[in-house]
Amino acid sequence: MTDAWIRGIVEAIHSAPTQAVLYLAGGASQALGWLITVPGASNTVLEAVVPYSRMSFIQLLGKIPSQHCSQQTAEEMALLAYNRGLKLSSPGSPVVGVGFTGSLASLRPKLGDHRFYLSTRTSDRLSVSTVTLSKGLRTREQEDTISSYLLLKAIANACKVQAASVSHLTESDMSDEHETHFSEDQELEQLIDGKICFKVYPFSSENHTSTAERKIILSGSFNPLHDGHLKLLEVATSICGNGYPCFEISAVNADKPPLSVSQIKDRVRQFEKVGKTIIISNQPYFYKKAELFPGSAFVIGADTAARLINPKYYDGDYAKMLEILNGCKSTGCTFLVGGRNVDGVFKVLEDFDIPETLKDMFISIPADRFRMDISSTEIRKSSGL
Repeated sequence: MTDAWIRGIVEAIHSAPTQAVLYLAGGASQALGWLITVPGASNTVLEAVVPYSRMSFIQLLGKIPSQHCSQQTAEEMALLAYNRGLKLSSPGSPVVGVGFTGSLASLRPKLGDHRFYLSTRTSDRLSVSTVTLSKGLRTREQEDTISSYLLLKAIANACKVQAASVSHLTESDMSDEHETHFSEDQELEQLIDGKICFKVYPFSSENHTSTAERKIILSGSFNPLHDGHLKLLEVATSICGNGYPCFEISAVNADKPPLSVSQIKDRVRQFEKVGKTIIISNQPYFYKKAELFPGSAFVIGADTAARLINPKYYDGDYAKMLEILNGCKSTGCTFLVGGRNVDGVFKVLEDFDIPETLKDMFISIPADRFRMDISSTEIRKSSGL
């Protein structure tokens, strides 16, 4: 296979909008080199990890696998990589998680097959390839080259890039491929079950200068979405100056049953109608949202700010509150606070005693730029819902 063929595929991958996280163990190492050495790699590669030692592999998976080299392990690696990619990707960019595990030729002869498993996971598709190579036909380097070719083609396929259909295997090699496609309902069920961490609906058609890759997030239930929400995010975005504005709903609630798939889809339609990006996550707590969306600016009301800095919501433990909020701060997240009625009194950020170590994490939205005296709850009540 020529260098020109490799370069052509890699250039096409780098030109596609899809961003990737790769977890590779036991082979396909050359594919990583090809991806990184061709200019434009930063458009595609978010992160690459090679968990070669046993302990590294266990820490990556979060468990001891029943088999290091198996289809199940490759699928689990791809899913982990996909979720990692969601956290690292540019706002609105499609993501692919890549998992590879192999048992190739080594210094000592193997009793079992020379084989590898590779898997790619996108929002709506899981692809898996199983390849068994003929023993004694190739060197370790040649087997690595074959696995690298096939991995590169799998990434191209996930990025919807056309790759030349050239066979890299002999008649004595064995291979099997299959794909599982997910409907929107299945994706949302996976999210509610905690298998995937969030799903983005990039409805916004506006151009945002989001070179900093920062999200400006307004979280809520949005039942219903109203003009106050839209105005608040608009003002917050103008204060931040640079970022990708989006709304976020947690399908999982802290003290209520999770939203159903139909409820989620109903709320998502509100954002489609107004052309605004909405993220569906499964984390109701801000300290967990900060882990999901590092470096983001969260837009909150003064009522939410009051709860964030109240030890009552941290088992009455002031030190625990500081530890959790400093953890949020360490992710690079900030909170933009808009004025809201708190216990019948309109309050702004300056009305609260923010701990000294956290003051630079909170930014006030001036009341003369935004004031919201109506809530979704009040709208539902006035509508008799």
